Amino acid sequence: MSRNAKINGLLLLLVAALAVLPIALGMGEGKEEPFTGADAQAETAITELDPEYEPWFSPLYEPPSGEVESALFALQAALGAGVLAYYFGVRKGRRQAAAAGAAGAPAAAPDTAASES
Repeated sequence: MSRNAKINGLLLLLVAALAVLPIALGMGEGKEEPFTGADAQAETAITELDPEYEPWFSPLYEPPSGEVESALFALQAALGAGVLAYYFGVRKGRRQAAAAGAAGAPAAAPDTAASES
């Protein structure tokens, strides 16, 4: 097994552990919504510290449910990942093309007009 395969396998196990361990260890038990986002947790903490606090802004769009909000967040994350993957793919392709051009291609193409006369 190559070194890269071992590293990839280890990373895959680490990601699986990060996904499964919080649920298996019961880290969210006893809470109404055990795995809420940071925004909801911050809102709860602010209202506990200052019950009369009023937000400065209101959202432009309030999704009808938490599932729709999660789906929109996942869509946003997928689009961002797609843009990053495209950028890094283009960058790698240009680097490979430059390396292939420098290794095997002549520095300048011969002038065809001069050879015909």
